[in-house]
Parts: sequence; C-alpha cells; structure tokens
Amino acid sequence: MPTQQMVTTVPVAGVRGRIDRALELAGRFPLPVIQVLFRLAIAAVFLKAGLNKLASWELTVQLFQAEYKVPVLSPDFAAAMSTTFEIGCSVLLILGLGTRLATLPLLGMIAVIQTFVYPNAYAEHLIWGSILLFLLTRGGGPWSVDRLIGLEPPSPAAVTTPVRR
Repeated sequence: MPTQQMVTTVPVAGVRGRIDRALELAGRFPLPVIQVLFRLAIAAVFLKAGLNKLASWELTVQLFQAEYKVPVLSPDFAAAMSTTFEIGCSVLLILGLGTRLATLPLLGMIAVIQTFVYPNAYAEHLIWGSILLFLLTRGGGPWSVDRLIGLEPPSPAAVTTPVRR
C-alpha cells in the first residue's frame, strides 16, 4: 500500500515579502545614530591608545625605539606625533568637529602601523579603516559640531526648494 507524503511549502512571495519588509525596516534605522556611534567607537580606540602613551612616556619612547621602529622618524618624534594625533583627533571625532579632516591622520597611522609595525593585524586595521573611511566620505552627521557651525551641509531631505508660481 503506497504511503502519502504531506509536503508543506511556504510561498516564495511570502518569504520574500518578509525579507523585503525586514530590509525596509532596517533601512529606516537613523543614519545619524550610526554616525555618532562610529565617531565614538573609533575615538575610544585611539583615545585609549594616546592616553596609555601619555601615562608612561618613557615606556612609550622605548616602544618606538625597540618594537615599533617607524622608518624615517626618530622614536621621540614618532611617539609625540602619534600621541598628539590619537588624542587630538579623538577629541575632534567625539565632538564631531572637523570630522572629515580628523580621519586623515588616523588613516595615515593605520597605514603605517599595518605596513611597518603589525602587518598581521589587518583584520583590526580593516575595521578601523572602514569606520574612518565612512566618516571621511559621509561626515560627522547632523548631530555634530560640524553641522552646527555649517561645515557640513544639511541633509538632502531637509533642503527645500522654493516653489515658483
């Protein structure tokens, strides 16, 4: 005696419709929140590094002499420059002041570190670089000092064109 099999299928349109709705809902997540989170996240990484360097300056210079060995620059100068950029650019990113400009020294530092100091740390550097590239190309967002003082244009949705009659 043949047995019957019961087959349950979910309509493709139903699954696809759910996926489309989920993607549409995710697309509504406010970009300004992402921009603030990116600014704070990357600033936290570099600010911590800069403050650690300041906490033990002699050790920092020794690290630049023995381990980091940045080419061309003296260990004292490289330590001072990196600490200044890490702290200064982090503060700018937290405030959202000169956001695009503040990303450039940090991207340069990542390139030097990846090339000369820790070439196997590419995964971490790729994450940091991606966040910085996003901020470089998209800016600090509407919740930034940049927007407040007019360094960043208002979002396209906020711009209205006069109606001609």
